[in-house]
Amino acid sequence: MALHFRLAGRDLHRHWYVHRPAWRIPLEALLTSTAVVALAEIGDKTQLLAIVLATRFKRPLPIVAGIFVATLANHFLAALVGEQAATILDGLWFRYLVAASFILMAAWTLIPDKLDEDEGAKPSRFGPFLATTIAFFLVEMGDKTQIATIALGARYQAVLPVMAGTTLGMMIANVPAVYLGNEIIKRVPLGVVRTIAALLFLAIGLWLLAQTAGWLG
Repeated sequence: MALHFRLAGRDLHRHWYVHRPAWRIPLEALLTSTAVVALAEIGDKTQLLAIVLATRFKRPLPIVAGIFVATLANHFLAALVGEQAATILDGLWFRYLVAASFILMAAWTLIPDKLDEDEGAKPSRFGPFLATTIAFFLVEMGDKTQIATIALGARYQAVLPVMAGTTLGMMIANVPAVYLGNEIIKRVPLGVVRTIAALLFLAIGLWLLAQTAGWLG
């Protein structure tokens, strides 16, 4: 049975969740968010920032803790924005917009990132934990993984599973970068990883497009 929620005195259907057990939505949100962000983060400017900070401070644990705190805060807000947008703007056109955003993310993922020198240099006045927390939170603003988190929040309308998944994905990609530094960039085939991430974004976008259009029955 379709789930319902009340908006401005009207009951509207959550069309994306029809005939699905309640436990599957958070689990799917968690797993999809983890996979999408872990792949998209490889070679991303925030991963490059992790390498810069690890090289500068040579204290991996505070840097990892800073990445975790910054990502948790940033992605909670991003997932919340996505969920609230989906609640307020629920409608056929908005579901098409979310589908299109995943397709656009597929193209964006194929573009290599680079870290501007001033972005990497700003946090040197602080200790490793505070520097990492501030730098990651700011650099992540408008980054592809934050935009992906907003889209995932709109897709699943489940803030905590999306936040947990995207944060886990960030840690999967960035913890090895902190400890291995540039070696991970040298050894990982970034072109292949970007292609896989792009295909995953594209698959999600096309699936949402087909589902919204009613092509999946």
